[in-house]
Amino acid sequence: MRATVGVWQGPIVRPSGQSTPAAFVRSSNEGTGVLELDGGVLILRGGLVVDPRAGTERVADVVVDGGRVAAVGSAPPGAGEAEVVDVSGHVVGPGFVDVHSHVHSIAGQRLQALDGVTTTLDLEAGLMPIDRAYSRAAADGRPLHYGFSASWGDARAQAHLGTTPDADLNASLAMLGDPAWQRTSSASERATWLRLLESELEAGALGIGVLMGYAPRSDPAEFLEVARLAAATGTGTFTHVREIVEADATTPIDGSLEITRAAAETGAPMHHCHVNSTSRRHVDRVLGLLDDARAHGSRVTVETYPYGAGSTAIGAFFLAPERLPAWGLRPTDISLVTTGERVADLRRLEELRATDPGAVCVVRFLDEDDPSDAAMLTRALAFPDAIVASDAMHVVWPDGSTDSREWPLPPGGQTHPRTAGTYARSLRRMVRETGLWTWAEAFRRCSYLPAQLVAGFAPAARGKGWLDVGADADLVVIDPARLTDQATYVEPTRPSRGVTHLLVDGQFVVRDEVLQTDAFPGRPVRGMLP
Repeated sequence: MRATVGVWQGPIVRPSGQSTPAAFVRSSNEGTGVLELDGGVLILRGGLVVDPRAGTERVADVVVDGGRVAAVGSAPPGAGEAEVVDVSGHVVGPGFVDVHSHVHSIAGQRLQALDGVTTTLDLEAGLMPIDRAYSRAAADGRPLHYGFSASWGDARAQAHLGTTPDADLNASLAMLGDPAWQRTSSASERATWLRLLESELEAGALGIGVLMGYAPRSDPAEFLEVARLAAATGTGTFTHVREIVEADATTPIDGSLEITRAAAETGAPMHHCHVNSTSRRHVDRVLGLLDDARAHGSRVTVETYPYGAGSTAIGAFFLAPERLPAWGLRPTDISLVTTGERVADLRRLEELRATDPGAVCVVRFLDEDDPSDAAMLTRALAFPDAIVASDAMHVVWPDGSTDSREWPLPPGGQTHPRTAGTYARSLRRMVRETGLWTWAEAFRRCSYLPAQLVAGFAPAARGKGWLDVGADADLVVIDPARLTDQATYVEPTRPSRGVTHLLVDGQFVVRDEVLQTDAFPGRPVRGMLP
């Protein structure tokens, strides 16, 4: 189904005494009023409009004026012209807000745009220094909105190793396997990285990203200090938890238990990243723990994605040869992203970890073709209030480059298929195939709830994730019959299909399923401390 475009002769009303065009706004929730127009008006005509904040689904028109939604309902009467896009038979909702995306690139964001994403935030790892991360993205241009947390890993590396972070994800990945970074901090080191984190929050970082799973033997008291800092600054934490007890009976504390206890003790809002990949076949036990903690008042949120394989640096603590049996993994379950090489044996794994610890790999921890394993992934997605987040990784080409302005992307680029397909795959499975989500629930988990994670301290996020008068014009139009992911582990950069249109700040980034290669409307989402 292809939407048609026309010109609407109509509803621009000029209030008495004003020469500036204005539109008469009508909304079932907001009543009526007059809204100033900034320029061209776009009307998405006749789609199933979903507002996850209100939990509503209704056939209506959406009037977009610049970067805002000006009206929702029947197109108001008047005189003037507006561009009309017929989206009847389509679903119109707020663009997806991905709170766990590492694609700090044009190439990666374009794949995510065709998956329905309008905002990408790197909250699990973050970057440091935060000012450089934002300025670099602004200078390069971004199709989608972007934002970063304060990087606990980079701050800790500066305190432990004397490094100077350069807001570079590749350098951070290479650092993760360094034992000197992983150890417990001294008192002076802890004080140093806490000061660094606080200064990053003051500079606009979106909370604190904590890669605890990469330093799982460190003193739990350190994590409590991070939680206290988040509570004191009115922000939050976004954590890759340390090993759970089923994987390591000698862990200082079960990783999922640690985050619930820290949230309870400090009152800080704390987010549990990718519960499927850190819990694996023990996800039901972990979800039960989180559910109980929330019932008792802990401010813990959780995310998941619909794949049975993760992606990380091959030097990660939990990929050490002696650690694999705890997860039932073999070296052949690990493959390098850039070359596709499956690690043949323990000797080869040790060699790769020694020579290129930052090399990005894919780790298969569940069998997606096994009904039992597939059911675990579905249960994680269905868990009450679980947020969909991709953990998208950058695209890597054989020459080591991680970005390209070419479209279609140059051949040879490799990544995890979740970069291109997380949202289409989730909605296909949960809305169309199983019926476990309504469209309103799907957008609540993919748009509204993730935006709310940072809306309390990031003003730019407050207009995102919902669809009514005054909302940001970050919109996705979906053909429900065609929506599906196409990326595979063999061809991971195949874009999803069925995202008919995508608007970012009122500008088309995808139109009639065609990427607009000259569109770079992405803006920063930054934090603001009280």
